[in-house]
Amino acid sequence: MPFYHRLGNLPAKRHVQFRQPDGSLYREQVMGTKGFSGIQSILYHIHPPTQVREARFLRDWTVPLEEEGANRHRHFLTFEAPKGKDPIEGRVHWLVNEDVAIATANPTEAMSYFFRNSDGDEILFVHEGEGVLETIFGDLPYRPGDYLVIPVGTTYRLNMKSEQTRLLVIETTGEITPPRRYQNEVGQLMEHSPYCERDIRVPEKLQTHEEKGTFEIRVKVRNRLHSYLYDFHPFDVVGWDGYLYPWAFNIEDFEPITGSIHQPPPVHQTFAGPNFVVCSFVPRMYDYHPLAIPAPYYHSNVNSDEVLYYVKGNFMSRKGINEGSITLHPSGIPHGPHPGKMEASIGKTRTEELAVMVDTFRPLRVTKAALSCEVAEYMASWLPEETEG
Repeated sequence: MPFYHRLGNLPAKRHVQFRQPDGSLYREQVMGTKGFSGIQSILYHIHPPTQVREARFLRDWTVPLEEEGANRHRHFLTFEAPKGKDPIEGRVHWLVNEDVAIATANPTEAMSYFFRNSDGDEILFVHEGEGVLETIFGDLPYRPGDYLVIPVGTTYRLNMKSEQTRLLVIETTGEITPPRRYQNEVGQLMEHSPYCERDIRVPEKLQTHEEKGTFEIRVKVRNRLHSYLYDFHPFDVVGWDGYLYPWAFNIEDFEPITGSIHQPPPVHQTFAGPNFVVCSFVPRMYDYHPLAIPAPYYHSNVNSDEVLYYVKGNFMSRKGINEGSITLHPSGIPHGPHPGKMEASIGKTRTEELAVMVDTFRPLRVTKAALSCEVAEYMASWLPEETEG
């Protein structure tokens, strides 16, 4: 996020001597993006972060993709995917392209290691569960509805406190930011933004660990997973400051933008990523023009794929959708309300739907893992229902 934050103990100036109680130097680490021209933070470690005892390759991160067939609308039931493993190894990938991968996780095991994505930022959307996102920058408690935005290169571990945890995971190859049109020239969120800095939660408690032992960090880099063993706890930071750190925003704090007639999807945009956007559909008042049709009009995604992850509620333009459903409406063919949904929306004053949308500007591919959970007849759900008799 584009505002300054600091935790712990820091020297008065950058790049000067900062000594530990025994007289040795704390180890300064500049962690930044885009060389030295992007956002950055400076961290001070007890131990040199370069002291790796063992490094080994674990596996490729790539996922098998389906053989491409006819371009069509798709529907996947994520709750039918296998649950288990931890929040990293338990990820089930559904849709991927060169910029973004969309996955879910229903983990049942704690993380016995730490994780770092060095290929790009991540968003963890918490569908169910509570806990703490433990990071090198400090602790960030989470609850249902939270978007956890984790910058590239952040070492973290998810400490789950609930019996059930469900996550929507958005892995990127770049940076996640608020929409640029909602920011002024210095990055402050402006009055017409659907959320502001007060809604954003940042790490407030820095946990400095001095213990020795064997600690593993698994790092995703160049789309491969590697393991690194250290003789000290990776959260040995005594202080840091800057603009690069994880943060949380809860979907319930998104203030919907409404109008007298139907508003297009960009009013729901919450984040921007490399060649994609993330939108939040939240409970809101419907359009108030006397002749308004609250259901969306039919539209063609001529240069983007639309993905919706349904969290809860009754999505007013769809039928046959379950909690945890993912729909893909690809570019090249029009989509819109199911039969009868447009007429049924007339006169309604409010919706209680909750969903996360990802619109990509390059085509998405369906993974083989998704096929076992696909609703095969979804493309036919726009055909008129046959009447009896």
